[in-house]
Amino acid sequence: MANRYIQDLKRLVGNDQVVMAAVAVVVGGAAAGGAILFREAIDFLQLLFLGFRSDRVATFAAEMEWWRLILAPVIGGLLVGLFCKYVMPGGRPQGVANVIESSALRVGRMSMRQGLGAAVISATSIGCGASVGREGPAVHLGASLASFLGRQLNLTRSQARTLLGCGVASAVAASFNAPIAGVFFALEVVIGHYALSAFAPIVIASVFGTILSRIWFGDFPAFEVPGHQITSFLEFPAFVILGGVCAVAAIALMRVAAFVEVQGQRLPLPRWLHPALAGLVVGVVALEFPEILGVGYEAMDGALNEAEGYGLELMLTLAVLKILMTALCLGAGFGGGVFSPSLFIGAMIGGAYGIVAAIPFPDLASGHGAYTLIAMGAVAAATLGAPISTILMIFEMTGDYKLTVGVMIAVVIASVITRVWHSPSFFTDQLRRRGVHIHGGHDVTALRNLKVHDLMQQDHVSVKMDAGLDSLRNRLRLAPMNELFVIDSDEKLVGTITLADLGEVAFDLSHDREYTAIDLARKHPPFLELGDDVEKAIRRFSEAEEGLLAVVDSAARMRLIGCLHERDVMRAYNQALITQQAEEHGETI
Repeated sequence: MANRYIQDLKRLVGNDQVVMAAVAVVVGGAAAGGAILFREAIDFLQLLFLGFRSDRVATFAAEMEWWRLILAPVIGGLLVGLFCKYVMPGGRPQGVANVIESSALRVGRMSMRQGLGAAVISATSIGCGASVGREGPAVHLGASLASFLGRQLNLTRSQARTLLGCGVASAVAASFNAPIAGVFFALEVVIGHYALSAFAPIVIASVFGTILSRIWFGDFPAFEVPGHQITSFLEFPAFVILGGVCAVAAIALMRVAAFVEVQGQRLPLPRWLHPALAGLVVGVVALEFPEILGVGYEAMDGALNEAEGYGLELMLTLAVLKILMTALCLGAGFGGGVFSPSLFIGAMIGGAYGIVAAIPFPDLASGHGAYTLIAMGAVAAATLGAPISTILMIFEMTGDYKLTVGVMIAVVIASVITRVWHSPSFFTDQLRRRGVHIHGGHDVTALRNLKVHDLMQQDHVSVKMDAGLDSLRNRLRLAPMNELFVIDSDEKLVGTITLADLGEVAFDLSHDREYTAIDLARKHPPFLELGDDVEKAIRRFSEAEEGLLAVVDSAARMRLIGCLHERDVMRAYNQALITQQAEEHGETI
């Protein structure tokens, strides 16, 4: 039904861009609605587990009974573990990494069932006090809703990916009240290009998501930040050094999370018990440092506003504990994001750094709240692998323009160091541990959509195993690439012969009765199966260093049915890339 309506709309307006704009409004509303419901679900579950509904988790948690503070994340972890075991594929929660994988390798396809399941897991995790963020799950839910709506329509691959970006942009905008950052996060992290055909619908979705969020939550920045300004341009070297420190923090978070995940697989405990065990550790630590619970917005506000009690020792302690607890929760299987934790870690490191930096030249130093804001952006950008959108997000979340130059310097330094010394982002780390590599992902998608059976030719020349030398010479003259395929009586491929394989007997007629095809053939020749994709074919051509490969029906039967030319593969691949690029730019070819 939806597909019929979209086709009617296409015929009415005669322009795909207008259609995508209309669909973007629907997707933006759905993703923003999902983000709003997700926030409300977290509040409800927080009331159920901890007994209150508030972002001031540290204040209320400090007044809770000790047994409840420990028991809440343990019970929440047990529920998360059981839900992952029986509902989620692979027994683990999903997040932004899955959205990136979907865009790069699956043409924007995501499961709505898994999206809702991941939202339930993440809401439970955050509600019970796990040290994770709420923005990543909102992005995953928005992308899942966008993918579900996209499947109801007859969209091209590029349009499906753009729709996924619309869901991501709207979710980010609704979560942070940051429409510009939502747009650039979707383009920078998920889509991978800035073509107008994607940019326009994503902007529309982000704006619509922001409108709905402001109607529901009100129009105010995520953090209340006092007016900071750079006291002296002599502080810029301090911002550069701060960028390096933030890179170290981001790398530490990613490496500790990877260590916990890998080592957790070696524990002699069922996987579904791991979140409960992590919850026990979080609960015990929270008895002394309740600031590490949940997203930690209250502690970030304290550091930004230079609140009393947020001194050097406490902020350094909280930074280290947040790295450990976030890595433990995510590595053990709690659902949630990494954006809020990275902001928290940056806030504590920046605040501590600002105190130390002011000691030599107190008259030239901005307040440590300024360094807090700069470090929040630097750690988050290095962790997410999204420097442009993070700079914009920090600006929109705080409404503070005066420190933007300082944020930009620290973000660039932190991002470059993290990329060179470790990896592009936390998400690529996660995917790599799962055996998923998204480098050149869109190109890989083009390769996988092309199949060997679509390009296979029938101009090969085959010979029987008992064919003599004279027959081989005659047949080689007719064979493409001067290569013969040797088959048995059942048409089974058993070898290949080229002119070079004949060696000295190629032009010596005295040996004609001594050799047959099977004697001269190369056994176990390289081949392709009928159902293989072009990605595998290119890899096989490179390994074999040949321009022609045999195509068989299956590796088990090995019946020769055709051949594949390398030139045809490269021509088809080039055409697929041209078509894909044209789709991304809204062109027709």
